[in-house]
Amino acid sequence: MPHFRRLPARSLVFDLCAAAVVFLVLLVPAASVSPIEVILLAVLCGALSIRRISPALALGVAWIAAIVQMSVRLDPSAIDVPILGILYATAAYGERLMRWVGLASAGLGALVAAAYITFVQPTFRAASVDPFDSGHEWIVFAFVAVGLLALLGLSWTLGLLARTVRLARAGRLESRISQERARYEVAVEQERTRIARDMHDVVAHSLAVVIAQADGARYVGASEPEAQGKALATIATTARTALSEVRVLLGELRHTAGESPQPDLSDLTPLVEQFRASGMPLLVAVHGDPIPLGAGHEIAAYRIAQEALTNALRHGAPGAPVDLTLTWETDALHLRVANAVADGGGGVGGGHGLPGMHERASLVGGTLDARAAEGRFMVDALIPAVTRDGAS
Repeated sequence: MPHFRRLPARSLVFDLCAAAVVFLVLLVPAASVSPIEVILLAVLCGALSIRRISPALALGVAWIAAIVQMSVRLDPSAIDVPILGILYATAAYGERLMRWVGLASAGLGALVAAAYITFVQPTFRAASVDPFDSGHEWIVFAFVAVGLLALLGLSWTLGLLARTVRLARAGRLESRISQERARYEVAVEQERTRIARDMHDVVAHSLAVVIAQADGARYVGASEPEAQGKALATIATTARTALSEVRVLLGELRHTAGESPQPDLSDLTPLVEQFRASGMPLLVAVHGDPIPLGAGHEIAAYRIAQEALTNALRHGAPGAPVDLTLTWETDALHLRVANAVADGGGGVGGGHGLPGMHERASLVGGTLDARAAEGRFMVDALIPAVTRDGAS
């Protein structure tokens, strides 16, 4: 049964317009075209328009049109040009089995067409100069078959080359995202180490001073009220200073440095374009009216979307559409990424991807659920908005 893929609306419009242009270009210059030729051309252009939605169905329609053309004894002509685009699509967009079926169709189609042109095609056999007088029909057949095989095989090969380039581009994007994530994680770990070291120094020094002064005040007792008051004042001053320094360190944990701004939901658009440029058919849907989530919560939502899309690119079915859905509720954002699971795959690989997404969601008081169902892998994240009192 043919497999149907969903495409973005602009891709559908482009394919329909391209098929219409091909129809007009092939039809208008023709001096005389029979009604059956117009119908066959329309059918082949229709198949061309769905080549990315279902390469298998497009190839099947092309075979039916070719059989009808031969059964009514029509000469091969420009109406057969869309077949080249359909063979291209089987290699560029088809699954593994479909690619081999497309290659076999190119070879078989070349042989069948060569036999039809050489032994059946009426115009050729009725020519004033009969090439069959010399008894070299099979030589003619061989030349025609080789020429058609080269033409059809070239179309299929170009499609395979386009597929290879698209996958290589997707691999480079995945590698770049992985490198950026690795650099970010290293920087975060270094910053955490620095802050932990600073906090240790502040707390350890301050507690040592407090303990020493408290012991001194206890030993002095009421006999020396001036010394006792000075010790208590030192304790208070040291505690205030330590508290202030700890607050500064905690502020560094909450806020990012100005020279390295963190992404928020406004950066989702360029992220989506990056994935689309890699060849991923990414469908984006937004429901409801956006609400302010808070800076940290938007960073979490962005990073979860980035990681889920990277998983879809790495482990999803090649060429299958990926859905990114943002549903704005009254007090939260529901984010979903869904993709088809590759044959033999589970939708996600090992590593820190899923644990990292779970951690990001939990840190902002949200939830995350990742599961595979009915051949699709889905990541659902609920990111709450920050309330006025600072709670999530």
